[in-house]
Amino acid sequence: MKVALCFIISYDHILHKEEIWKKWIHENNNIINVYFHYTDENKIKSKWIKEHIIPKKYISTTDYFHVVSSYFSLMKYASIHDKQNKWFSFLTESCCPIISPFEFKQKFYLYYNFSLLKYNRIHWNPYYINRANLKFIDKEYHYCNNPWFTLCKKDVEYCLHYFKNNYKTYKLICNGNVSNESIFAIILYSNNRLHNTINQETVATDWSRMESPTSPYTFRDASLQENINFIEEQKREKYIMFIRKISMEFSDEVLIKYIWREKKNDNYCIYYILFGFLLFLFIGYHKIDLILYIYKLLIKNK
Repeated sequence: MKVALCFIISYDHILHKEEIWKKWIHENNNIINVYFHYTDENKIKSKWIKEHIIPKKYISTTDYFHVVSSYFSLMKYASIHDKQNKWFSFLTESCCPIISPFEFKQKFYLYYNFSLLKYNRIHWNPYYINRANLKFIDKEYHYCNNPWFTLCKKDVEYCLHYFKNNYKTYKLICNGNVSNESIFAIILYSNNRLHNTINQETVATDWSRMESPTSPYTFRDASLQENINFIEEQKREKYIMFIRKISMEFSDEVLIKYIWREKKNDNYCIYYILFGFLLFLFIGYHKIDLILYIYKLLIKNK
């Protein structure tokens, strides 16, 4: 089983904290695949990013208000590239992990069969605000979702199936602004999948200090107490794994401290992984679901 980290990059075509990402991914490189959707390959200077861009034929045209096609391109390619991808996490260039690699592995093994997507009924009037063209579709489907989330493989399949079999509705929704903040909840609702979705954030974002009507707060000063308090609070949230928007100037040293400070607890995860391997040897591959079930119980009771 693997996780597909699906990055959507544009403008400068960089990862703000590339070195941290590389170190973090390396510790779980046996369970992580990395994919980048870009807008201009010529702007990519990082060799590491270039090694992980998706093929040009999967690249779609996007702009600030219309990015859904990049999600679908990433889903389609990642699904084909490695059939073992079970989780698909969508991220931006300003995202950064804030939990340790071992803690991430724990969450993956616990929740790989679930999508983690914060969703709700819409809070705006669709006849005055042209978001996702919701005024043209039945009120039953008036849902919104946070734009950065993690989908399980089954829900990715439902999304791709929806694209193929409901293309007219898909295009109608995507022609509206910021449709990435509605279409995924709509698709899951249409397929009776919201009940199986964990309605929680995975990417910590500070909307209480918005910098524009559409942009959340950007973390620049690592010494600012408000920033420290926010990160500390978010790290206590059960499903949070990443944070945005982290600027280039935010201290790497501080981020590293937050990411790897669970090191003293990571030995538990090592023991559980070793125990799972021994179970695998004695029980066999055909009982893999039983092994994962036992592993989950151990983690929950840690």
